[in-house]
Amino acid sequence: MTDDVLIVHGGTPLEGEIRVRGAKNLVPKAMVAALLGHEPSRLRNVPDIRDVKVVRGLLQLHGVTVRAGEEEGELVLDPTYVESANVADIDAHAGSSRIPILFCGPLLHRLGHAFIPGLGGCDIGGRPVDFHFDVLRQFGAVIEKHPQGTVLNAPQRLRGCKIELPYPSVGATEQVLLTAVLAEGVTELRNAAIEPEIVDLICVLQKMGAIISMGTDRTILITGVDRLGGYNHRAIPDRLEAASWACAALATQGDIYVHGARQLEMMTFLNTFRKVGGAFSVDDDGIRFWHPGGELKAIALETDVHPGFQTDWQQPLVVALTQASGLSIVHETVYESRLGFTSALNQMGAHIQLYRECLGGTPCRFGQRNFLHSAVVSGPSKLQGAELVIPDLRGGFSYLIAALAAQGTSRVHGIDLINRGYENFMDKLRALGAQIEAP
Repeated sequence: MTDDVLIVHGGTPLEGEIRVRGAKNLVPKAMVAALLGHEPSRLRNVPDIRDVKVVRGLLQLHGVTVRAGEEEGELVLDPTYVESANVADIDAHAGSSRIPILFCGPLLHRLGHAFIPGLGGCDIGGRPVDFHFDVLRQFGAVIEKHPQGTVLNAPQRLRGCKIELPYPSVGATEQVLLTAVLAEGVTELRNAAIEPEIVDLICVLQKMGAIISMGTDRTILITGVDRLGGYNHRAIPDRLEAASWACAALATQGDIYVHGARQLEMMTFLNTFRKVGGAFSVDDDGIRFWHPGGELKAIALETDVHPGFQTDWQQPLVVALTQASGLSIVHETVYESRLGFTSALNQMGAHIQLYRECLGGTPCRFGQRNFLHSAVVSGPSKLQGAELVIPDLRGGFSYLIAALAAQGTSRVHGIDLINRGYENFMDKLRALGAQIEAP
C-alpha cells in the first residue's frame, strides 16, 4: 500500500458538470510526432495528466523546446535542436511509462540512433515490446539489447516495407506510422488498428506533410517523404474518460453533463449504455448522462478493437453492472488480465465469478489458455465500503466509482496512478458532490 490515499464516503449520487479535454491515447503520441518535424508544432486541448508530463520531459531531454501556448491547454513544441539524451536521465524520467518505445522511429530519423529504457505500464496483461523492435528491424534498424535498456541504430535511411500485424495493436500501429512517414519508399501495414486516436494521429502527420491513405480492410499505405514540417492541431476529446464519468453517473444514480464529449467516437458505448438502462442526451457542447430511475438491465458484453466495445470502457461499466438486475456476461478479448480488478468488488459485496472459457461470444485468442478473461456478474448487489488498492489506471477509476456507489466509507490507496489519464479528477469529483477527503 502506498501513501497516496483517498477517503471516500459513498452513497451520494454524482450530479453536476465536468469537462474532458484531449485524449490520453492521442496527445502524448502527437507530442512525439513533433520530433519528426523541422518546424515548431502547436498542440491544443492538451490535458494536465502525468503521461503528458513524462513525454514533455523526455522531449526536453532530447533538445525539444516545449512551452505553453497562448490558450489554456496549448503546447508549442520546437524540435529545431534535437540531440542525444543521457541514458540515465532517460531511464529516470521515463519511470513506468511505455510511451518511450514510440520515440524509436523519430529519433532514428533525426539522430540515427535511440535508447529505450525498460518499460512499465499498467499490469493488465501481456503487452510485449519485442514486436515493436521486430517492426523496426524490418525498416532497417539495428537493435542491441543491454541490461539497462535497448540501443537502436540506423546505419542508413530506414526503408519502407510490408508489415502485417498478428493483432490490430494500437501501439504497434503507432510505431509503424511514426517510422514509415520518413522512411524511403512505401510502407504497407495490414491488420492495423483504426481507433479514433489512430485516425487523429494520421491527421497530425498529414498536416506535417506525410502521405497516408487508409483502406477499408484495416490496411494503411504510407509513402515516405524527405522532410516534415510542424502542425497546428486540436486533439480529439477523451472518449474513454467521458465513458468513465457516464458509468459513475449510472452506478451512483446520478446525473453528469460531460463537456467536450462527442457522440461520433462513443457510438458503440452509447448503445450499450442505453441497453443497460442509462439515459443520455447529446448537444453541440457535450453529452449528459444520467440514471433515469427504475432497474438497470443485465447484458451480454464483449470487448473488441474499434469499432467494437473498447476494453477501457469495460472496467467502469462492470461496476455499474453490479447494480443491474440479473446475470450479465462480460467477455474480455483485448487484455487477458483486465478482469483481475473484480476481486476487490467481490470484497465490497458484488457477486462476480471469473471463467477461463470464452463466454457469451465467439472464441477469442485467450480461450483454452488458462486466462480468467470472462465474467458473470450477478446483481443487483449492495456494495459496502472497503480498503481498496488501485491495480491500474482504468481499474483504479472503477474502484473510485464503486466506493462512491457503496454504503459507508472506503479508503482507496494508490490514487496517484489515476493522474496518468484523468485530469484533475479529484476537483471534478468534488464539483459533482462527491464526499472525499485526504486522510
